[in-house]
Amino acid sequence: MVNQLELIGFAFGIIGVYLTLKENSLCFPTGLINVAVSSILFYQQQLFADTLQQLVYIPILFYGWYAWKFKLANTKLTIGTLSKAEKLNYTAITVLFAAALGTLLRNHTTASIPWIDSAATAASFLAQYLIARKKIENWIIWIAVNVLYIGIYTYKGLPLYSILFFIYLILAISGYRTWKKQLLILPL
Repeated sequence: MVNQLELIGFAFGIIGVYLTLKENSLCFPTGLINVAVSSILFYQQQLFADTLQQLVYIPILFYGWYAWKFKLANTKLTIGTLSKAEKLNYTAITVLFAAALGTLLRNHTTASIPWIDSAATAASFLAQYLIARKKIENWIIWIAVNVLYIGIYTYKGLPLYSILFFIYLILAISGYRTWKKQLLILPL
């Protein structure tokens, strides 16, 4: 039987990613509903890194909403790419955070799968931040994260979230292709 929270999170998750793909700033309030519901569900499943992830998404979603709605620094926020230095820095920070969180959860909680959960959470933080900055690399990270989460949620017996993250995977691939086309036509 499907958990009611799982069903609500599923619905708002689909709508939120679709709105992100369409560059509609309503993706952020929709995302806020999804993360509130998901945080409760993941805590119940002892996916503590996922729970933390949902709580951290709250200020990130508000930041993204503000950035997209009010165009930070009065400039138009357009799709862009990361520099080589940014890629290296963000990768290092993500790996260190995943290792630290995994260690903390393994040693001090009853976390179900602390290492994989922490790695997926750390990468998700980076991807969500990059969405707020409209960096195309967010979609590449989401593709990898969605594959991880399909496995995690299948293992935890959350069938709708497994399906949700398969849909997210398809949408991330589509999002990457869409943003890539737009990036190619943007003036330099």
